[in-house]
Amino acid sequence: MLLRLARPSPASLEELLERARRAQPTYTEVGATARDPFPAGYRHDRYERWLGTGATAERAVAALRHWDAHIGAGVEIVPPDAPVAEHQTVLLMLRLGPLWTAAPCRVVYVIDDPQQFGFAYGTLPGHPEIGEAAFTIDRAEAGETVFRIRSFSRPADPLARMAAPISRRIQTAVTRRYLDALARAALADGPTHRVEA
Repeated sequence: MLLRLARPSPASLEELLERARRAQPTYTEVGATARDPFPAGYRHDRYERWLGTGATAERAVAALRHWDAHIGAGVEIVPPDAPVAEHQTVLLMLRLGPLWTAAPCRVVYVIDDPQQFGFAYGTLPGHPEIGEAAFTIDRAEAGETVFRIRSFSRPADPLARMAAPISRRIQTAVTRRYLDALARAALADGPTHRVEA
């Protein structure tokens, strides 16, 4: 992970993005968030937020299609017009106090059917974590809508492993901001809870 005191220049971001587009994922279990059990050797996380009923599902899906969970959580997507589409490579720009980092990711699958919309992205070289995260909107038969985030991850480098308690708190806080941001986008106010693995 490369931390910078200033936001990288547009030219630097374009260079990072081009390198990420040519890179392979940093883990072998690509697509494993789509099934259980998750692979061993990683932290497993599952969070969900009840969003409501009725038109909430359509608003939530539209928001997730446009990265609104991330943008609303303060994460910048580079390029900003990147679609949520399989094989799309993006940089997640995170600001941690006075520091900036660019976390390269690639969308590894998209689910788009009447009961569920979602996608997962996996980490690429330069990301502070190794693993995959899935973001799904599930529509139940009763008309209820739930936003779920499922992930498996571990720190990418020895320095990150030494700072694991801090990076874990940051990861949890960012995940909760994703849930809150999508709930706001869907105009819902349901409770958030961690689902035990």
